[in-house]
Amino acid sequence: MSSELLDALDLLEKEKGISREVIIEAIEAALVSAYRRNFNQAQNVRIDLNLGAGTMKVFARKDVVEEVFDPRLEISVEDARRINPNYQIEDVVELEVTPKDFGRIAAQTAKQVVTQRVREAERGIIYSEFIDREEDIMTGIVQRVDSKFIYVSLGKIEAILPANEQMPNERYRPHDRIKVFITKVEKTTKGPQIYVSRTHPGLLKRLFEIEVPEIYDGTVEIKSVSREAGDRSKISVHSENPEVDPVGSCVGPKGSRVQAVVNELKGEKIDIVKWSNDPVVFVANALSPSKVLDVIVNEEEKATTVVVPDYQLSLAIGKRGQNARLAAKLTGWKIDIKSETDAREAGIFPREEGILTFDDEDEQELDSDLSLSFEDSRE
Repeated sequence: MSSELLDALDLLEKEKGISREVIIEAIEAALVSAYRRNFNQAQNVRIDLNLGAGTMKVFARKDVVEEVFDPRLEISVEDARRINPNYQIEDVVELEVTPKDFGRIAAQTAKQVVTQRVREAERGIIYSEFIDREEDIMTGIVQRVDSKFIYVSLGKIEAILPANEQMPNERYRPHDRIKVFITKVEKTTKGPQIYVSRTHPGLLKRLFEIEVPEIYDGTVEIKSVSREAGDRSKISVHSENPEVDPVGSCVGPKGSRVQAVVNELKGEKIDIVKWSNDPVVFVANALSPSKVLDVIVNEEEKATTVVVPDYQLSLAIGKRGQNARLAAKLTGWKIDIKSETDAREAGIFPREEGILTFDDEDEQELDSDLSLSFEDSRE
């Protein structure tokens, strides 16, 4: 038994990454279970497993007492002292009770329990590996598709992509290779369960980290992301280094960096705007590609009223209000958009003080110079 068992332990340790101590502990637990089950013994026992010598012994552990009530668990002090005169009350005596045919029965039971323990250890290793990958991006392969989930292989384990985390403009087929964002890793009775997403804003952020070295090394920071997956997204970027153009870094030479992200997201439009601590500037940038004449800020309600040229009103609001909605999510400010004519009639434009205006000659420097809108070149 010894050489074969030792070889098996070495193999499991190398291939499965499970320590020898874990497996030996599982074997000992299996032998205790086999003894109690097959020999109808309820007593407290200990297994002495000597792998080097290839021996296996069972010892019954009995408490030394003055009066015995349960002989399976107790031994009288007189009987204990016949074994060793130094025994005292409350000591524990160990007596060998190894059955003759214990080896065959133990091996059968041990195999089942060891297999289970090995499986549990593998699950623990997988859980430990993936719990550190929460909110990270991984490349997976679509295994199968049903009405509720898409099952994506991440190598050692299969992740679940729920229907509400799938992009509406994508169709998934078995063997497709896709990038997914890990949203949750949890323990279940069947092992680790991993949930992934293709619609999470974190996926967009991680994709830019992969494509833009300045984001990866911290020179450029993504301040906020707002996303309507499969259709359009906005991200705000900032750099503490005045010599670094954060928007240009994300776009890349001839738009190559952002094009790679757009391709991965199947043509999702992406607006990249420059972040600012000044809500007037930030909100104006966030409404890209629309031009902005003025931004009136209400600090108490964290709301803004934005004045845009009449011909830019529909562009500022966007299709089904999408541009304004994404800008509000991006900035964290409520945004109310008014045309120049309506603002003048309401008496809020132009203002005598604190006015932020742009004309066609300026080409709206805060917006066109500091933000870029990029979409699939096929459109």
